[in-house]
Amino acid sequence: MTETFPQLTVRQRLSLMTNRFEIRHGGKEGRVLAIAQQKRLAMKEQVTFYADEERTQPLFGFKAQQVMDLGATYDIVDAADQQIGWFRKDFGKSLFNSTFHVGVPAQGLEGAGSERNGFVAFARRFLDIGWPVHFDYAAADGTPILAIERAWMLRDTYDVTLPAAPNGARLDWRVAAALTVGMDVLLAR
Repeated sequence: MTETFPQLTVRQRLSLMTNRFEIRHGGKEGRVLAIAQQKRLAMKEQVTFYADEERTQPLFGFKAQQVMDLGATYDIVDAADQQIGWFRKDFGKSLFNSTFHVGVPAQGLEGAGSERNGFVAFARRFLDIGWPVHFDYAAADGTPILAIERAWMLRDTYDVTLPAAPNGARLDWRVAAALTVGMDVLLAR
């Protein structure tokens, strides 16, 4: 089992040919857990998360099951390419309010999340000027499993909260990090 964390910060880094993100434990000044990199203009979405800045040690990643599909499911895999989770954008619901589904089979967990503010969700479709974005995720029984918040800033920075379930378990942080980066990439389209 992987480590658990109650809080992550996912910050986009500026780069010309790739989308890069750093994932930190416990806030903007916390320990770096992973560096993510996505090639732009790829036919099949894929992002790899590395343990080191030089990108020599892959930790996990996600990749689309299909090529160029608006409702594609993304498999989240570990370094050995074994599935640890999945997510997908609900294309129909996302026309007005972006909605994503997430699952972690090993934890027996599935849930969905959508933007907290419908007005911002709608306005962002016409003019994305770095609006704050807030997503709340809950399991089927309504238990909160994840909150992702982007503040009003020039460069995308997300505060990710992984609340403890009544049994003390938390969503796998790798799934939360992959979903956050995936949302950033998919919301930019």
